[in-house]
Amino acid sequence: MQLLQTPSPPYLSFQCSKLHGSRRGYCLPENSILPSSSSSSLSCHQNAVQRQGPECSTGVSHKPASWSSAVTKAASVEADTSTVSKETAQSDVLKALSQIIDPDFGTDIVSCGFVKDLEINEIQGEVSFRLELTTPACPVKDMFEQKANEVVAAIPWVKNVRVTMSAQPSRPVFAGQLPAGLQKISSIIAVSSCKGGVGKSTVAVNLAYTLAGMGARVGIFDADVYGPSLPTMVSPENRLLEMNPEKSTIIPTEYLGVKLVSFGFAGQGRAIMRGPMVSGVINQLLTTTEWGELDYLVIDMPPGTGDIQLTLCQVVPLTAAVIVTTPQKLAFIDVAKGVRMFSKLKVPCVAVVENMCHFDADGKRYYPFGRGSGSQVVQQFGIPHLFDLPIRPTLSASGDSGMPEVVADPVGEVAGTFQELGVCVVQQCAKIRQQVSTAVTYDTSIKAIRVKVPDSDEEFLLHPATVRRNDRSAQSVDEWTGEQKLQYTDVPEDIEPEEIRPMGNYAVSIVWPDGFNQIAPYDQLQSMERLVDVPQITPF
Repeated sequence: MQLLQTPSPPYLSFQCSKLHGSRRGYCLPENSILPSSSSSSLSCHQNAVQRQGPECSTGVSHKPASWSSAVTKAASVEADTSTVSKETAQSDVLKALSQIIDPDFGTDIVSCGFVKDLEINEIQGEVSFRLELTTPACPVKDMFEQKANEVVAAIPWVKNVRVTMSAQPSRPVFAGQLPAGLQKISSIIAVSSCKGGVGKSTVAVNLAYTLAGMGARVGIFDADVYGPSLPTMVSPENRLLEMNPEKSTIIPTEYLGVKLVSFGFAGQGRAIMRGPMVSGVINQLLTTTEWGELDYLVIDMPPGTGDIQLTLCQVVPLTAAVIVTTPQKLAFIDVAKGVRMFSKLKVPCVAVVENMCHFDADGKRYYPFGRGSGSQVVQQFGIPHLFDLPIRPTLSASGDSGMPEVVADPVGEVAGTFQELGVCVVQQCAKIRQQVSTAVTYDTSIKAIRVKVPDSDEEFLLHPATVRRNDRSAQSVDEWTGEQKLQYTDVPEDIEPEEIRPMGNYAVSIVWPDGFNQIAPYDQLQSMERLVDVPQITPF
């Protein structure tokens, strides 16, 4: 018995393909062939015996041909099994699994580190392993499980295959910089419109319950203190938030497995207070709540681009934003302001939802509010995905009844659109997490810092001493006079970073041997002097 756990790069993300399209689930490299589900070790040996030609049928036998063939195949299986070493068996399994390619990264699942707890009994022909995905909401996990069973079962000496599926524990890429209540949340998604009345809360709630339906652990935070919508759109049994007196934390309420926090559940109704007080309330509700382990926290952002929005973006590192608009030009003007705000705060906008686009009547499709606002946002700001929601009385009614539309009619047209949006969010969040976690790394073999800024194809190298000397914090530069306090000779040439951690989507935190924690924005790293002609280490 041999136990092997394949190494996994930190925070490597698995990408899920969309539900629609001609190809789903997995991709194969050119010229690779996956065996069909009917393949077995016996049939593979039969083919092998048949390919051997006349040599296999030499000699004289009075037994029936079928009996002789069975003996030949059994002998072949026994011979192959007896000659398989542990190293060969392991290589066979990993080579078979490497035929399954991640469709977005173009890398096989073995290189991605998805294969865990590989156990092989080469004598009995038994193989078991676990495929660890980065999110339980992956819509193609069943297809990966099926193909993993097929390719391993097709190995000649394998008689029994057992595959289990799992997901990584919920954790943000930058847990060290978060309040305690947010340290077990993998991705935080802002749903924003910057304009009231466009259906932002409807999109936020239905998106959250769509993700929950896909298998994810989800929470919703209603950040609109002046006009909270969540108490109307869901119907939890307990409509009041509770406090944990020992920890002085907030216990969220729940509805259909989704955790909920809103000022409307605080027993205060709608707030009448000034902006700074509202920002403090939002900060308290968001950061002191016992969210527990969540794969996605959906934040229903209030309208506007003022103090409240900036507070939210600064308190929590938003993974991504979904923009909601309507077809009117007036909606586009306000939405454009919100997109620019997220751009300045380095929060990627991954999708645009154009609500109340059209309705169908008498066999025709009508666009009462015109067309083009959503596509204009996509084209002008380069947001990759656009989703259209129709005018549906049931969609509005479900919001008033306390049951989201995707729950009330899970197979309807609206639920289908939200399913596509959910897959898009899962895919894009995984991409962003992977890009952020590998944007800046230290290569010990060449003693250089590798930089590949998210959404950029350029990769370059920096000398660690150069990065340390370019620190612009108060410890290195006098804030009043601009005088350089950190001198060139203060930093040794052979200095090496002890740790590099992401800081949101805009910077990294670098810990140096002297204990100094340097915040290095991507923009600053791109402007530094780069290393050229670095000797590459050739692996043995």
